[in-house]
Amino acid sequence: MMGAAAAVVVGAAVQALPTVLTCGAVRRRLCPRLSGRGPVTRLALTFDDGPDRASTPHFLRLLEREQVSATFFLLGVMLDRDPGLGREVAAAGHEVAVHGWEHRNLLGRSPAATYTDIARARDRVAAVAGVAPVWYRPPYGVLTTAALVACRRLELTPRLWTAWGRDWEATRPTESIWRTLVKDLDGGGTVLLHDCDHASTPGAWRGALAVLPRLITWASERDVTIGTLGAHQVPDASRQRRRDGPRVDASIGRNGGGRSG
Repeated sequence: MMGAAAAVVVGAAVQALPTVLTCGAVRRRLCPRLSGRGPVTRLALTFDDGPDRASTPHFLRLLEREQVSATFFLLGVMLDRDPGLGREVAAAGHEVAVHGWEHRNLLGRSPAATYTDIARARDRVAAVAGVAPVWYRPPYGVLTTAALVACRRLELTPRLWTAWGRDWEATRPTESIWRTLVKDLDGGGTVLLHDCDHASTPGAWRGALAVLPRLITWASERDVTIGTLGAHQVPDASRQRRRDGPRVDASIGRNGGGRSG
């Protein structure tokens, strides 16, 4: 009985071990690539939780106007509701990536459930975009051992972020979002914002939208190119070679040069 109990405790500890990387300061210090570190002349712009017809098109229009490409981490459940919008995101030259099927903390999920969630979302994203996704970001940024194993099996590369705006509260002023974001903002980093309020308070996406022009100006003043994770960091070459079929870099699209990437 004691042996079985000890095994359960050890198993839980192993499963939870990667969650230490949820802390941004620890992650940036110990795992810069996982954090999304790249060349200091670039900044990766990423969005989580969409797509949503009520909000995502606003981001697409602003990004098109500013000639900026980004990486959208899509939820399978949201993509299933509006696959056409997912295709619009990809057709606009943005990179689509995997955020899981449901927005649930992986610590409460078994290894089998974790794998199923990620695999189902990966397949849905691939079907909509017409190309196998490269990146995976877990809900809440909480990685588990099971998620890392699943990513390896599914040929996905986990990526978190270096700076975020904590933009999930609708009552949070834009200035507050910006102060939080700029605190850890620098060239070579990866920014997390949300283009959808699926896991936030209703209307929270408006704060992220309002802060975007300021972020773009910040980058322009420092000659930092904003773009996708694909342009910011090249995936592991051995994984890339194993993928079936040709890939098209989502950062190469309607606009070349300038602030897009």
